Amino acid sequence: MLMIAPLPPIVETALRESPVVSPVFVDWSELALPNCWIVAGAVFQTFWNSVHGFSPLHGISDIDLIYFDPDDLTEATENDNSMRINSHFRDLGVRLDVKNEARVHLWYEGRFGYAIKPYASAEAAMETFPTTAGAIGVRPAGQELEAFVPFGFDDLLNLVIRPNKRQITRSIYTDKVARWKPHWPQVDFLDWDD
Repeated sequence: MLMIAPLPPIVETALRESPVVSPVFVDWSELALPNCWIVAGAVFQTFWNSVHGFSPLHGISDIDLIYFDPDDLTEATENDNSMRINSHFRDLGVRLDVKNEARVHLWYEGRFGYAIKPYASAEAAMETFPTTAGAIGVRPAGQELEAFVPFGFDDLLNLVIRPNKRQITRSIYTDKVARWKPHWPQVDFLDWDD
């Protein structure tokens, strides 16, 4: 189910108070990328940190930023966009991981061992993100923040991580859970078979 919705206030507050996420929203026009979203861990881990009372950067290694440009699938342009954006936000103290979702199919098999079909949009890419709570993108919409949440907000708000089996394998999911579990003890990490 495709869903674009306003963020729940508790999630929006966590993002707006984050010293690494909020400045990106403030300078959104500097990104100058088509169909652009802050996604995945930058959203749900920022919320988890707020709920746990942790530092906003606890367990966060980068800010995932995706866009969709099917007219330029070159790695060079993606790298140029990444360098430009990271230069602009160099004072954040965290790297922005900038990816053109229109070109993911070109490198996915080499990294994960199996091929995928090209995505039709940034939203289609988010629908395949590894967890239901992590399948989320947020961007400014005027003065508000809007979210793309194909699985709704329930798992995010209830601190539940369950696999989204549309594309990932069991090992990808279990590796992520093993990496996240020590950082966020209040999260309910479901097994692959649950």
